[in-house]
Amino acid sequence: MGMRTKKFDCVQMKNHIQRELRREYQARKAEFTSYADFLNATADESEEIRIFCDKVAKAKTVAQS
Repeated sequence: MGMRTKKFDCVQMKNHIQRELRREYQARKAEFTSYADFLNATADESEEIRIFCDKVAKAKTVAQS
């Protein structure tokens, strides 16, 4: 089985996301006491992240049973 060609660069994607988050933080900085507070609030606003966190919590519960 040969190696597949990647369709995207993970590091490039991560750097892009981090730049966008930093840009948004700079624009909304007055609303938060820290960058960590901004990240937590941004995550709380995201339906996609909320669904992911619910799945992780359920998996942890099953693993501990």
